[in-house]
Amino acid sequence: MTVAAVILAASPDSALADAAGLPVTRRLAAAAWAGGALPIVVVSVDPVGAVAAALAGTSATLAEPVPKPDDTPVAQIARGVAVAREIVRGVDAALIWPARMAWVGPETVTSLIEAHGLDRGSMLRPAFEGEPGWPILLPVAPAAALDAVARDVPRMPGEIIAELAAGGVPSRTIELGDPGVTHDLSVPFASLPAYAGPPEPAVPHEHEWGAPLADLPEDAPLAGPALAPYGQAAAEDPDQPV
Repeated sequence: MTVAAVILAASPDSALADAAGLPVTRRLAAAAWAGGALPIVVVSVDPVGAVAAALAGTSATLAEPVPKPDDTPVAQIARGVAVAREIVRGVDAALIWPARMAWVGPETVTSLIEAHGLDRGSMLRPAFEGEPGWPILLPVAPAAALDAVARDVPRMPGEIIAELAAGGVPSRTIELGDPGVTHDLSVPFASLPAYAGPPEPAVPHEHEWGAPLADLPEDAPLAGPALAPYGQAAAEDPDQPV
């Protein structure tokens, strides 16, 4: 299971906006990598190479929109998913991530990827205090439906996702307690609400190890290797040091 991150920047200015001292796309690339996304694709025009310079040394790949000048959000998303699949064979989902959502934590990325492991066909959307946010995990198969989204009328990413859902792509929201999924760069990092964490694991898991012990009485002896009484080995083997 491989999940890419597709970071959408409408312009070089949005790609290079300050995010607590870092260019926003560089910060997002670090969060995506730390959370387990692979590969990481930043979709943005870059006429003077400033975006590429900001990403230097990260694991991100810069993909300019093609064909130009079709830089509508739906074209950006489709371009990012296509480039991700070219870079890494076997990508089966992508995190669609507007660059303005700078404060998303790596834990959210990890939780979405884990949840995708149990629900491969659904779009997954993180929420904070009941409000849906970003990034949205979009499986590759539903992403093919992007070709049917009209590009003559520019739609924002949220409208594109809503159109996919209206077209029958399964979708569900997961409460993850990360304020970064709903608070964008207009909110300073220091002013974010407290991180709450998910009220329950994004992926329910029941450990099986140790389960048989629960059926034993508390005073039952623990199983283990049989031990000879001290000195017995020496008595049986005079050459064995005590």
